[in-house]
Order: sequence, then C-alpha cells, then structure tokens
Amino acid sequence: MIFREIQSEETEQAICIEEICFPPNEACSPKSMRERVMAAPEFFLVAVDENTGRIAGFLNGLATDETQFRDAFFTDVRLHDPHGKSVMLLGLDVLPEYRGKGLASEIVRQYAERERSRGRQALILTCLEEKVPMYLHMGFTDNGIANSAWGGEEWHEMIMPLE
Repeated sequence: MIFREIQSEETEQAICIEEICFPPNEACSPKSMRERVMAAPEFFLVAVDENTGRIAGFLNGLATDETQFRDAFFTDVRLHDPHGKSVMLLGLDVLPEYRGKGLASEIVRQYAERERSRGRQALILTCLEEKVPMYLHMGFTDNGIANSAWGGEEWHEMIMPLE
C-alpha cells in the first residue's frame, strides 16, 4: 500500500467507497465529500493498492480547536481550522475486500503520527457501539455516549491524545 494525501481526481472514488462502507443514513453526502476534498485534502490519508492504483481505504477529518464532536462537522466544512489543535475524524473507510488485514489500524496509526508531527493534540471521532472495541484496540479511549444524533443512531465519542 501507498499512503498519501488524497488527490482531487480521486474525489469520485472516495464518494463511491463511502457509499459502500456506510449505510445511506450514516454516509457522507457526495456534496460534503467534494467540499472536504477541496477544502482540506491534507486531512485525508488514502491507502492506495500498489497493484491496482485504486484507493483501498481512507481516513478523513477536519481540524478545530473544539474538544467535543458535534454533528455539524459532518456537513459544514467552514468549521475547519487548518491550525486547530484537534482533528475531528469524519470517516474511516476500508473496502470489504481489504478488511481483516490490519489496513484500518495502519491508516489510523499513520494518520495519528502525521497529525502528532503537525502539533495536533488529539484525534476525536464517533462510532457505533459495535466499533468501540476496534477503536480501543487502536489506542482511542471511550468517552461514553456522544452528543450526536447523526443518522438517527446512538454514538460513542472516542478520543486519542497525541501529546
């Protein structure tokens, strides 16, 4: 795998992957994904399959000085502050054929290292109950039920300190 920032011509690929990885009520809209890629490509980390040249998975987020996740981060790219001390992670996507091989963990590990080197203090995300053990294994701490109603679901807020 090659790990790097997303390229603008990969936007439609990212949209398709998001639609595969998340149900419609949870997926990022195509409009929001396009806005994120345009406004904050440096906050995407894509894993590209060296054999196919296609994205196998990615992680994306927006920087902010806020310390609690809120649903507006999913839809309002104007909340992005490139100098923010925290990154609100908005989606970890791995295509089904690449799952179970440690790719998600490696994407998160590399993302955390990159953001630590940029001076960030924390990565923050929300996840469903069944994903909590996976994120705990990756080094996140469960802060309990999030202040989120995204997609009509109950979410846990998870944080990974980078300091």
